[in-house]
Amino acid sequence: MSKNSKDRGDETEVRVLHELVANGHQVSIPFGDNSKYDLVVDDGDRFYRIQCKTGWVADEGVLQFNTHSQTTRDGAYHETGYEGEIDAFVVRYPEEDTLYWIPIADATSRKMRLRFDAEIDHPSINWAADYEFDGTLPGSRSKAAE
Repeated sequence: MSKNSKDRGDETEVRVLHELVANGHQVSIPFGDNSKYDLVVDDGDRFYRIQCKTGWVADEGVLQFNTHSQTTRDGAYHETGYEGEIDAFVVRYPEEDTLYWIPIADATSRKMRLRFDAEIDHPSINWAADYEFDGTLPGSRSKAAE
């Protein structure tokens, strides 16, 4: 059976929810479908508004995902960004069952690409390994380093 985009999105959201809960985080799910974020994670000190996205292979060695939402209102297509509405994207790469945490400040507009490898090392490359999510929230990482 072929999955539609809603089914893939639901699978991604469940996978992210599982990873967060399995790592001991408190997670809330907003009521309804009109919130810009899919999950709210409480690390004990702050809340993180999370938008879950499913990535796809755009080119060899490149994972891509949308950093905007797409809707149709009154017969017209609309794209809106998430700036000021979320704190991070958590992106699932289904083929590898890997998750990536991308702070909204690091996200590019419309689409973002994460590279697994490249022939060159350039400062503008977003390396997938730098964003791989192991269930540890950013605030928890900094506390562990102190």
